[in-house]
Amino acid sequence: MDNPEENQQTQERLIGDLRLVIENAEELLKNTDQYTSVLYRSARAKLALALNAATEELARFEDEQLGRMIEATRAANVENADLSGEARIMRAFH
Repeated sequence: MDNPEENQQTQERLIGDLRLVIENAEELLKNTDQYTSVLYRSARAKLALALNAATEELARFEDEQLGRMIEATRAANVENADLSGEARIMRAFH
């Protein structure tokens, strides 16, 4: 069975890779504005659609990752009976 820490690292790496692909695609779209042939317009339209889908998927991944982090923090607070913000901060430094 997969290690949760390895899964987290893999997810973070995938999110980073997806961000890089999105940045490169955005740059490619910006740098090909001057090409007006039907072939270029078609390719740019397809890339723009894929870029929009990837951006939406990245946002979903990041939201899910944030949700997991919030839930892990909440569970740790319950497990350690942290009733105040001060108790949470003090536990973080131990």
